[in-house]
Amino acid sequence: MRRGFALAALCLALAGCDRIVGNDGPVRDVSGLVRDLHFTMTDENGRVVHADDFRGAPVLLYFGYIHCPDVCPTTLARLSEAARKAAPKGLRIVFVTVDPARDTTRQLAEYVHAFGPRVKGLRSNEDELEDLARRYRVSYSRAKPDARGEYEVTHSSGVFAFDAEGRARLLILPGASTGDIESAMRRLANAAA
Repeated sequence: MRRGFALAALCLALAGCDRIVGNDGPVRDVSGLVRDLHFTMTDENGRVVHADDFRGAPVLLYFGYIHCPDVCPTTLARLSEAARKAAPKGLRIVFVTVDPARDTTRQLAEYVHAFGPRVKGLRSNEDELEDLARRYRVSYSRAKPDARGEYEVTHSSGVFAFDAEGRARLLILPGASTGDIESAMRRLANAAA
């Protein structure tokens, strides 16, 4: 019963950007509910990277896009601030763009570097992105471009926390405070102990 409730909560959390309040608060245990960290993408320096390259340290995985006016920069700022205060050794924040057509490698590098040295930007082609989004039950969509070629992007806003072995441990829900994220990082460190 608990697993069914957790799975339902996970799906709801990933469906939109609203904070879900429940007995577990803004951080949910997703051990056994979310697949292990697995991907092959290109980083902000144009190098091919694999999930295995991040083994040995915890990873926070977040999907967003550079042109996001509010949710993405706020989330990355909170993650970076919490990492400065409470991050387990070597923790990496991995930002995956859901708008690879518009978010170039150069722009991605500039964007993630603004949030500090722990943040790594990744991009892929559309097929790889769809596979990765499906793997983690992340939703995203792009509206039809307007006359200037501009378009709106919507996406899930949860942050997945993986332990040093790449096992999914926690889901940090949208709207989590920096304190909530710090607490999640301590839980992640304790999971490895």
